[in-house]
Amino acid sequence: MRARQLAADFPTVSADTSAMEAARLLADHGLPGLIVVDAERRPTAVLPGSQVLRAIIPRYVQDDPALARVFDEDHADKLCERLAGKRVADLIEPDRRPPPIVDANATAMEIASVMASAHSPVVAVSDDTHRTNAPMIGVITVAQLLTRLLPAQP
Repeated sequence: MRARQLAADFPTVSADTSAMEAARLLADHGLPGLIVVDAERRPTAVLPGSQVLRAIIPRYVQDDPALARVFDEDHADKLCERLAGKRVADLIEPDRRPPPIVDANATAMEIASVMASAHSPVVAVSDDTHRTNAPMIGVITVAQLLTRLLPAQP
């Protein structure tokens, strides 16, 4: 099975997309992360859901998770308000790695290797079989890949 066959349509965002809209996409579609693309639909970054959570959780709670207990549900319900006025570009770490991309002919093992080395739950699939900097045709999630790799249950 090649990447072209596994690639699925997947919501994407741009660096200028509002952070709230990105959070909604993650929540509404049950996604582990989003691919950030440029105007030509070339992947520029991955925005994992965990990075969105980092943006809404106060720094002092991140530093000491025991402090999370002091938040009552009313305050917890308002955490996403911290995304107001922010863009996806504001949520992406400045020292990020290049986005994980495979070419359309990549094998399942190549896809798994790229995902594992990038610590990413998603990988973009390039439209070109010889290069990874072409526009993407879809995305493969770790769940899709594991479904393909796991043996059938008896």
